[in-house]
Amino acid sequence: MKSTQNKKINQVKETTMVVGIDVGSVKHYFRAFNWRGIELTKKPIPFSNSMEGFTAFSAEVVRLMEQNGLEEAMVGFEPTGHYWFNLGQFLSGKNIKFVMVNPLHVNKTKELDDNSPSKNDCKDPRVIANLVREGRYFFTYMPTGVFAELRNASNRRFVLTEELIRTKNRLQKWIAVYFPEYKGIYTHIDAKGGMLVLKTAPTPEEIIKLGVDGVIQIWKEAKLRGNGHKKAMLIVNAASQSIGLTEGLEEARMEIQDLIEDYELQMKRLEKVNSLIENLCKQIKYVDKLLEIKGIGIITVAGFIAEVGDITRFDNAKELQKLAGLELVADSSGKHNGKTRISKRGRKRLRYLLVQAAVSVIGKNDEFRQIHEYYTTRKNNPLKKMQSLIAVACKLIRVFYVILTKGRSYDASKMLGDISGKRNHRQGRRGESGYPGG
Repeated sequence: MKSTQNKKINQVKETTMVVGIDVGSVKHYFRAFNWRGIELTKKPIPFSNSMEGFTAFSAEVVRLMEQNGLEEAMVGFEPTGHYWFNLGQFLSGKNIKFVMVNPLHVNKTKELDDNSPSKNDCKDPRVIANLVREGRYFFTYMPTGVFAELRNASNRRFVLTEELIRTKNRLQKWIAVYFPEYKGIYTHIDAKGGMLVLKTAPTPEEIIKLGVDGVIQIWKEAKLRGNGHKKAMLIVNAASQSIGLTEGLEEARMEIQDLIEDYELQMKRLEKVNSLIENLCKQIKYVDKLLEIKGIGIITVAGFIAEVGDITRFDNAKELQKLAGLELVADSSGKHNGKTRISKRGRKRLRYLLVQAAVSVIGKNDEFRQIHEYYTTRKNNPLKKMQSLIAVACKLIRVFYVILTKGRSYDASKMLGDISGKRNHRQGRRGESGYPGG
């Protein structure tokens, strides 16, 4: 996957037509240039975001190549939200080479030609095409098959999880206002026993009317265990002494019932998505070996693969580190030595997932805990806890890469090879371990 800028520049030959596209929600605009930057289109040409528009664009590209004696086209555009997905799929089906340019680069270089910060449908395609000619682009990846299914399922899981958190937060607010004593009865706001009671009797006044026997009856009908007479007494007593608001209860009753229904529906959807994710993961080679790592679960593995796609397209683990925005960048010039930090340029969800996975393995996995302790307590250049967390996340990337590409089983003893003995001894063992060191 790795490609230097020289290699990228060499992709644009004398027989190549470079096309820059400004992607929009309804209409796209393109301009075409030869390898020297001479424009082949008289003005920006619009085409609609439809099959008819895509077909017209493809025909015009072919016509321009024939007219100017060119043999191939390289299409570049910036990834504007989700509007490029359909166009990208069409170009893939037509075997037209297309690449992406960083929107930040477009924004930084748009003043080079006219010394103006203006941005419009006429100017952007030229800026994009020039970046492609200079090799300042990256090859895009559109997952297919099980990887596409897994990415969609993982994205949906993120959305459902966020919606579930929002619903729980609204539940907490409602309870704090109308029944604050509830939090002293149940540790978790979404405890099943409490939710069943609130769904039937949303306000303290209604809970009092139910009484202890009525509360117990609700649990019996739901066949819920672990909630008996003592717990029912606590709920009824708390309701009778509640300091919650007693005005506006009709709307409050509707709100709590709606929130509980939303919560239950989101939980059902989340369970279905989790089941789909688990079945999809079983279709991917060596996933079972990743699950042998203590502290790594199916959701972490699925999220990693969903963000990365087919891992064999990467040449090494450093490319994955860069994809996650976890590569180190320095800020130094002359005598000034600034702090080294991570770039945070890459897939945000992948970075978040890896950091959360690092927290999990440090808490549950003995060898990763030892590595974390070593990083934070070593005599030379000890790391702060967050820095060590990032280092562990990067080590996880290397472990995942080796397992998924080479099919090796996880070996805890090899993990500790990097921190045993002197550093030169560790470096000598890296080639043998299979898990490149930290």
